[in-house]
Amino acid sequence: MPSAHRSWARWRTCRTGRRRSRRPHHRSWRCLRAGRVGSRRRPGRDPGPCRTGGLADKVQGDVIPTGKPNFLVYTQHVPVGVVGAITPWNSPLLLLTWKLAPALAAGCTVVVKPSDHTPASTVALAELVTEAGFPPGVVNVVTGWGPETGRALAAHPGVDKIAFTGSNEVGRAVPHAAADLFARVTLELGGKSAQIVFPDADLEAATHGIVSGIFAASGQTCMAGSRLLVHRAVADDLVRRVVARAESIVVGDPTDERTEMGPLANARQYEKVLDHLSAAREAGATVATGGGPDAELGGYFVRPTVLCDLPADARALTEEIFGPVLSVVVFDTEDEAVRIADSTDFGLAASVWTRDITVAHRTAGRLRAGSVWINAYRTVAPQVPFGGFGASGIGRESGVDAIEDYLETRSVWVELSGVTRDPFTLG
Repeated sequence: MPSAHRSWARWRTCRTGRRRSRRPHHRSWRCLRAGRVGSRRRPGRDPGPCRTGGLADKVQGDVIPTGKPNFLVYTQHVPVGVVGAITPWNSPLLLLTWKLAPALAAGCTVVVKPSDHTPASTVALAELVTEAGFPPGVVNVVTGWGPETGRALAAHPGVDKIAFTGSNEVGRAVPHAAADLFARVTLELGGKSAQIVFPDADLEAATHGIVSGIFAASGQTCMAGSRLLVHRAVADDLVRRVVARAESIVVGDPTDERTEMGPLANARQYEKVLDHLSAAREAGATVATGGGPDAELGGYFVRPTVLCDLPADARALTEEIFGPVLSVVVFDTEDEAVRIADSTDFGLAASVWTRDITVAHRTAGRLRAGSVWINAYRTVAPQVPFGGFGASGIGRESGVDAIEDYLETRSVWVELSGVTRDPFTLG
């Protein structure tokens, strides 16, 4: 922490053009990004952090008219200070850069605490940061056992802001740890996102979007589209299509190019998913496909699963499973679809599948979700804000909105008249 504080004194006053120019070499970055937990191992696209770096010299204040002609008033946006970034085991590098890039562009220094399950990519990125020429102490990495190390970072008096991505269970504890020090907090938490399919939708396209939304990365993503809300008129047809595609998913070694879905990340997550499947059966669910471990592969592999006929209060419809489990609900009207979609505490993402542009926009505008896709799912970009409502978190990552969470606003009043003022007169 002392290193981060010493570096912040220099980094915050570093010319913005110099902050903008610091970036990892693209080739090294692509090699580092290749592969995520539970997904096929393929290189990613060019890095978003290089785009975010362009914001470094665009942090601008305003000159504010006040109705007081003897004053010039302007604002400055200054870095909040030292940021503690706590990142999860799923997509560890991507989710780190969503914090690291805007924090550095704003002029903050960062202490990163990666998941104890997946620290290697964070440590490797820190080496690239040094190679790129960042001053020592601007980016720092602290590894260690999750609960103890994360709690110590969140409650450290040298931290001015905590940026956390992870489970709701831990996410509830982070603000409490930071509260005594009045440290700012942003949280990117879980979801129980709904994919709503209306009767006029392109069912083939919807099938691919639904499968991508829940089975990519073995369902281990916060934005997983784990609930399928489908109109009764096309429910049987769509479920048949989704089941057929789920049963054709190539499950196996994520380092194999042919693999489409890998295993769950660890024993705890594996047991959690199996517990949800057991609870769903006890609640009366019909298992359309999957429903348990992949006996042939063993390990932490769980078969892609589709559940139907669940009661409204079933855990599979209200709790985040974080696994390859899709829960199907049938609806009859648009109002009913919106009500069901918004019936959980979460509000991270949703999608609307329809050819009717009026229905699409109207439904998207009614949903309580931070991201809504129309005739698509699971698409993100560094220019677009990402985050949720309610139990899905506080604040936004990516886009211009992200850098604002790493800045404080200072108002400066300049007296222009030079006249001695009455000390007991305000303004």
